[in-house]
Amino acid sequence: MTKVRRVERVVALSKMLMDMPGYLFSLGHFSSLFGAAKSTLSEDMVTIKQSMQEFGLGTVETVSGASGGVRYVPCPSEERMNTMLTQLAKQLSDPERIIPGGFLYMSDILFMPDLMMQAGEIFRARFSHLAPDFIMTVETKGIPLAFATARAFGLPLVIVRQGSKVTEGPSVSINYVTGSTKRIQTMSLPRRALAAGSKVLVIDDFMKAGGTALGMIDLANEVGAQVVGTGVLIATNEPEKKLVEDYLALLMLHDVGQHTKTIDIRPVL
Repeated sequence: MTKVRRVERVVALSKMLMDMPGYLFSLGHFSSLFGAAKSTLSEDMVTIKQSMQEFGLGTVETVSGASGGVRYVPCPSEERMNTMLTQLAKQLSDPERIIPGGFLYMSDILFMPDLMMQAGEIFRARFSHLAPDFIMTVETKGIPLAFATARAFGLPLVIVRQGSKVTEGPSVSINYVTGSTKRIQTMSLPRRALAAGSKVLVIDDFMKAGGTALGMIDLANEVGAQVVGTGVLIATNEPEKKLVEDYLALLMLHDVGQHTKTIDIRPVL
């Protein structure tokens, strides 16, 4: 094996750790890969951890014991999170985003990988204390955000469908009333998607009255899972009282002025 210089090893270690947030790597794995002693790798990890914390990129956790190792935990600094949300609010404030009916066009934002990755890491920082087992969302526009959140946690993503698919086997379905239009719709979840007793974090792109989020909570309860938190990228200021009482929004939409061509959207800092 060609001798690997320390700077090369540190770069490679950083890349591998950050590519798989939450995954526990054993030092033995890295020792075999780089041909370095575990004590040397421990010193490398200290350097990586200090650099990440200095620049607000996250941290490296060490887990002791026979089955222990090291893992990368995304936890951006408050400054980085505030900057990201402020810039995102500015992007969404563009009057050109107003579409007929007084709606806000945001699909391009939701499908920008770098933005959703950052938003997912913010949810990871905000909800880490809840220790969920799964991330849940409903098809379709909330999937990129929920996927980014699942990646930041290192957890599987469960997608609730509006209707059922025979390819997913037996499913549990419920009817729910949308909070904004008051229409009755159906959502379903494969029985094998969630184990009874699982802790679930619900993530969605938008909340007006909270009907869809409440539907996901009820559906999780139907299969014996527990929803421990709800996060949305954007929530509307009105109605003030949502169907879901306990939720976290990253941005608050106060007004879309179709005639004045103004959008009032602010970060929830």
